[in-house]
Amino acid sequence: MEPGKLLSGEASVAAVLPAGGSGERLGSATPKQFCALLGRPLISYTVRALERINWISDIVVVVSLENIETMKSIIEKYGHKRITVVEGGMTRHRSIFNGLKIFPESKLSSCPLQKPEVVIIHDAVRPFVEEDILLKVVLAAKEHGAAGAIRPLVSTVVASSADGSLDHSLERSRYRASEMPQAFVFDIIYQAYHQCSDYELDYGTECLHLALKYCKTNAKLIEGSPDLWKVTYKRDLYAAESIIKDNLSQQVCVTTDMKEDAVQLGFLLHETLKNEVKQAKGKSVFLCKNDNRLQNIFLGQCYNFICINAKKSDIKETQQLVDILENARISVLHPVVLISVHLNVSENMSFSSGMEELAGIKEFAKEVKKKHILVYGLLIHYNKDDPKLQETINSAAAIISALIKDRNPELIGQLLVA
Repeated sequence: MEPGKLLSGEASVAAVLPAGGSGERLGSATPKQFCALLGRPLISYTVRALERINWISDIVVVVSLENIETMKSIIEKYGHKRITVVEGGMTRHRSIFNGLKIFPESKLSSCPLQKPEVVIIHDAVRPFVEEDILLKVVLAAKEHGAAGAIRPLVSTVVASSADGSLDHSLERSRYRASEMPQAFVFDIIYQAYHQCSDYELDYGTECLHLALKYCKTNAKLIEGSPDLWKVTYKRDLYAAESIIKDNLSQQVCVTTDMKEDAVQLGFLLHETLKNEVKQAKGKSVFLCKNDNRLQNIFLGQCYNFICINAKKSDIKETQQLVDILENARISVLHPVVLISVHLNVSENMSFSSGMEELAGIKEFAKEVKKKHILVYGLLIHYNKDDPKLQETINSAAAIISALIKDRNPELIGQLLVA
């Protein structure tokens, strides 16, 4: 049964994202939730992960007072929907409490939010949460009152004595790391926050413990996947960006006009790339110009395009594809890689003259970069009777794969040769 049908009419679900941290452990002046990954703030990825799930009715993002306008500008720039921004407190628990209070108090204000039956609490700096684990904790919370994701402990936990010596250690197999997301019957967690002490609001970190202590609710613990980790240190930002790049590299679309050489080269590139991306559980799609499936590719959120230009010095096909990409607005959330492939079919023309004729691609790429589209040039010597043609195709595919995986904005407009 589909998740939406499973929850439809049975439970309203909302989410609260505490995002008021200062990011001290990150060692940056910018709070980690607002640090850029591929040019886009980390929190936008997390919001999008929840926003794409249609059975979550409202998402409340709790930020510090000085970051409210920043958050609102992120929502507007990236087109986020169903988002309400709330001012946070001095601590994590106080921020979560502020996020919860917006629901019952909304009846007394102009805020249109309805109190949900179940509320998800998730960290704004855990961007890779999937619908599967969210559904599991929500359904478990409906049944048990509270639920949370857990993971096995990686290291043994020890306790030290007052003088810094080992006091005792815990048996690692008996304990688990508490992760996010967590979910609660709304009235349970709201009552728990109302009853807890100021000390707990200031120094506590575990929501499941509050539900147990004040509402006698034993949370159901759900084994989570490895991608629930939290961005905490600077190295985590690099790791998160690498994961995002890998995810964006899974699908490649090769487009060409109807000229024979362009079609043949496009098909050969497609076949070679298909074998490469298949190893990464991705796919390559080959389309001719004006193919009505192109719109479906956009809806499928492909972020990598290879445009075959039959004329070596002409970028008209590439320019037309840029216009289509811009109108489809798929580069709003992620940078799009567009590799403009040009054929050198003349035996008498050198690669150096080809480079000169295509010098204009650099200026074109600089202009298009403003639209979050990364354009690279690739010149291929093409002779369908050349016995070494497949070697050339393999070389071109390797260059294309590297450009797609790296997504380096510093290399835009470069004309590479295969």
